[in-house]
Amino acid sequence: MKTKSKIIKGLTYLFTGITFFSLFFIIAFILIKGVPHLNLGLFQWKYTSENLSMMPAIINTLIMIVLALAISVPLGVLTAIYLAEYASQKSKIVNLVRITADTLSGIPSIVYGLFGMLFFVIYLKWNMSILAGSMTVAIMILPLIMRSTEEALIAIPQSLRDASFGLGAGKVRTILKIVIPSAMPGILAGVILGIGRIIGETAALLYTSGTVAEVPSRIVGEASGGRTLALHMYALSSEGLNVNQAYATGVILLIVILAINFLSTKLAKKLGKDTIDE
Repeated sequence: MKTKSKIIKGLTYLFTGITFFSLFFIIAFILIKGVPHLNLGLFQWKYTSENLSMMPAIINTLIMIVLALAISVPLGVLTAIYLAEYASQKSKIVNLVRITADTLSGIPSIVYGLFGMLFFVIYLKWNMSILAGSMTVAIMILPLIMRSTEEALIAIPQSLRDASFGLGAGKVRTILKIVIPSAMPGILAGVILGIGRIIGETAALLYTSGTVAEVPSRIVGEASGGRTLALHMYALSSEGLNVNQAYATGVILLIVILAINFLSTKLAKKLGKDTIDE
């Protein structure tokens, strides 16, 4: 048993080291390649073939995040609350919903992109627009948010609910005041993963939001398309003429992701502390 434990422990350290080294290598590679090519021209308000500004892409990315989360978070959280707090755990429908959500999480993003193009862009006649892209990525991250929220709610001890009921609180009040605040770190973890997928998505948005390098004046209809940071980096690198600027865009993309993760982690800790204090 001691030999097996040592082997398992050694393998754990080995794979942890490989994971850490891989992450460090990727971040260092992007920074080394991209930082020297950062300049003020990349942050001009309007994109031109001379400055190759990424500012429109940054704004479009933020708009995409807000719209997609506004659609997916309420639906995902409310569905998870129903599955964890109200629905019978032995129900076949509940099991079907969970299996469907897990299946949707594994579908390649290009399939979502084709669906978004056929349904939102062509059938609903939204054209390639920010709204069509937002709806597409909202559908993509909905199963992730739903399942992570459900797992966070299930992980809350039943004793907390029983104590709340014992003090005279009803079902809804218990969920709103006890269960959800306690599960907030887990819920935010799912939201963070969803944001990461939105920021890094290219295939689905290529067919739905387009690659126009400007901030659209509207979110749907004519002239409402726009590229995100990931699409901007893809466009620059695929041309083969502006690879250095693509690396610089990668640096900003990395900073945006790290900043969002940092702020979300701080918010989760604060919410968890506030819950304990109450």
